[in-house]
Amino acid sequence: MWIDTHTHFDAPDFNDSRTQDWARARSLGVTAQVIPAVAPFNFATVREVAQAHAGSFYALGIHPMYVMGVVAQMSREQAISTLRAAIVSSLADERFVAIGEIGLDGFVPDLDWDTQVWFLREQLKLAREFDLPVLLHVRRAVDPVGKYLRELGIKNGIAHAFNGSDVQADVFVTMGLHLGFGGTLTYERSRQIRRLAARVPLGSVVIETDAPDIPPEWLAEGEPNHSFELPRMAQVLAEVRGMSEVDLAQALWRNSLNALPRMRAVLGAVFPEQSAVEA
Repeated sequence: MWIDTHTHFDAPDFNDSRTQDWARARSLGVTAQVIPAVAPFNFATVREVAQAHAGSFYALGIHPMYVMGVVAQMSREQAISTLRAAIVSSLADERFVAIGEIGLDGFVPDLDWDTQVWFLREQLKLAREFDLPVLLHVRRAVDPVGKYLRELGIKNGIAHAFNGSDVQADVFVTMGLHLGFGGTLTYERSRQIRRLAARVPLGSVVIETDAPDIPPEWLAEGEPNHSFELPRMAQVLAEVRGMSEVDLAQALWRNSLNALPRMRAVLGAVFPEQSAVEA
């Protein structure tokens, strides 16, 4: 049984096949998935998609690549107030599990850095206020994200699509973060990612697709990624770590619930033998 800890399952790419896609993933052993929001315009959508599909959970946050579009429509303060209201209204929903996707992006041009930092800090404050884990975007920004995590005392969550150095990985793990690995791992040329995935402590590893993005090596160029690709990605991760898929599945299950504790109330009751022992 697998948990896809990061998939944009609300994306238009899935509009014509969403139900069939999730049924296929479930038939292959993907028991649960987490759908992060990216901006106020899809807060309601991720909630509705998660509620409509068994085993689906959601997070609420403003993605760094969307902050400029958000501030073009409302003030920064209004955006955070909108997010805070959405969080408060979702606290009673067992499918709501985290603040995300939030973070910093040092790769995409024309994203104002100061605006990104402001949004990250304000959202980390919300995570601290409501004692929620974070789903982090850290593209070419691992060190500054780590700086603000330390500053605001955030100790739980997932650094999605992690692609940092050994030292940066160690820092995040020491802080209590889990590191997400997915499609990039499947490319033989991704030597640094594979080395990281092999050396990071097993208790700090989770798996994800980032569907429809970051497709695995076996998909044709331009073909969208899906959660049903996760088991095959897990095979690669098991090979890289030199362990059985059964042992890996059990470890990643525990890790995912440790990273996102609100899921345990639902999944722990369904699969108590998988969830009883924390890593």
